[in-house]
Amino acid sequence: MDYNQIFYQIYPLGFTGAPKENDGVQAHRIRRVLDFIPHYQKLGITAIWFSPVFESDRHGYDTRDYRKIDCRLGTNEDFKEVCDALHEANIKVVLDGVFNHVGRGFWAFKDVQEKKWDSPCSDWFYINYNDTWARDGFTYQNWEGHDELVKLNLQNPEVRKYLLDSVDSWIEDYDIDGLRLDVAYMVDRDFLRELKAHTTDIDENFMLLGEMIGGDYNVLLRDCGLHSVTNYECRKGIYSSLNSHNMFEIAYSLNRQFGNDPWTLYHGAHLLSFVDNHDVDRIASVLTDERDLKLAYALIYGMPGMPCIYYGSEWGAKGKRTDWSDSALRPEYKKPHWNELTDYIAELSRVRHDYSILAYGDYTQLCVTNEQLVFRRRDERGQLIFALNCADHPARMDFNAEAGDGVELVTRKHVDYGGGLEIAPKDAMFIYTPKE
Repeated sequence: MDYNQIFYQIYPLGFTGAPKENDGVQAHRIRRVLDFIPHYQKLGITAIWFSPVFESDRHGYDTRDYRKIDCRLGTNEDFKEVCDALHEANIKVVLDGVFNHVGRGFWAFKDVQEKKWDSPCSDWFYINYNDTWARDGFTYQNWEGHDELVKLNLQNPEVRKYLLDSVDSWIEDYDIDGLRLDVAYMVDRDFLRELKAHTTDIDENFMLLGEMIGGDYNVLLRDCGLHSVTNYECRKGIYSSLNSHNMFEIAYSLNRQFGNDPWTLYHGAHLLSFVDNHDVDRIASVLTDERDLKLAYALIYGMPGMPCIYYGSEWGAKGKRTDWSDSALRPEYKKPHWNELTDYIAELSRVRHDYSILAYGDYTQLCVTNEQLVFRRRDERGQLIFALNCADHPARMDFNAEAGDGVELVTRKHVDYGGGLEIAPKDAMFIYTPKE
């Protein structure tokens, strides 16, 4: 498994400006991705994660048909062309696997609505036919109180076969390289293990990335064998530390997760590092000082894990969710933008590509103050010192670098550790020293 990846998340229905409700009108909006491929290449992206692309009632996570691209986005042939073009550009394709629930428009649920207990799909869901007062003449389990999301019975062998066959069709038709598993923390564990075994038999490098918001990530990493999970803990630690000028918070999380002590939780794991996505406020709307945007991205590139960029955030797009809508997080973009932040992220990607130590090196915390953080990554080829200063003034850090000098990889300038390390205000450094 190649964990030296830089992910980029697209929410296709928003990105392409599709109608919020499925109007049944065939359009070819997904082809807009083709126009952005040069942008992804310039940014250094190696894998695109597509939020739901299959036929749904509204937002994609309420699936109607796992075998058909949403008509608002285009046809199966359109999406195949997009995937082929991405692969031609050496960019992997990861799809959202929404297996915990479906929409009310899902064909099997529609059959149950019509035939009730006489439907051959009656056992595909958790249904209570005693509640004859309900609008369908029955009630059913849903996802977290959302009635439009009908929970699937993943203990039913027919349901499992349908979903695994669907995954097979995605691999065959689009040559996908992996899945991001929606609400994986709620998905039946036996199904996840079967999915892992099934996809590994097809391709041992097929990646499974689980959505995990809280709790012990090892229930998915170790117990179910997933390759990665979403690192929500560090996402919160990054923006909170920068806003409060308290680098101890993110330092605690990083050391707790990846440090070299035997009690650390995820030593050697490759979690998905991110600062925003389709479910949370844009990082540019969360940080109180826009100068800290650069530092937030430096952290997700420098810490253990695989960095992930949410579409539009690479140029500092803003957006906040409300109690009633996520639309502000999922806007349409007809063309990419490029600015100083985008330039910086592209440089971080270059460094990441050139120095695999950022993907596979260990983690050792060297120095933490309220406004500064220094840690070291090491592998068999050398070491990398990451140093960050969120203060408005230069900072001199004293620590044992166990090296005399190095090269700052973003600026390509020589750095001498003699007398300590001086870090400019609102700056981050990636200092590499090869092993002699």
